[in-house]
Amino acid sequence: MLRIGSVVMGVSDVPRAAAFWMEALGYVPREEMETDWVLLVPADGRPGVQLALGLSETPLQEHPRVHLDLYAGDAAAQAAEVERLVSLGAQRVDWDLYRDDADFVVLADPEGNRFCVIDTSASA
Repeated sequence: MLRIGSVVMGVSDVPRAAAFWMEALGYVPREEMETDWVLLVPADGRPGVQLALGLSETPLQEHPRVHLDLYAGDAAAQAAEVERLVSLGAQRVDWDLYRDDADFVVLADPEGNRFCVIDTSASA
């Protein structure tokens, strides 16, 4: 049976993107970081999805077909994580597809890659 091992994101500045995602997720490089590639893994050694960042010249998509969903336990944790991520360099995205009852907040990393912070309390 297959399983997801890594999510790969294209970035224009690998060290800058790696610095953001290492702080955001508590990840570290699995090997020495290259200027065009790095594979990030959980710092505590626990199994988990790896995040690979590769140098890309592809333009950003306003509505990307693939993105990361980061889970927070409830609305308070979601709000705290959004503020923490913004303090690390993420930006709030004026998302035109928000529903009235949206349980997610759309952010962009310093590279402009969109991701969501989800309040999972409604689905628990």
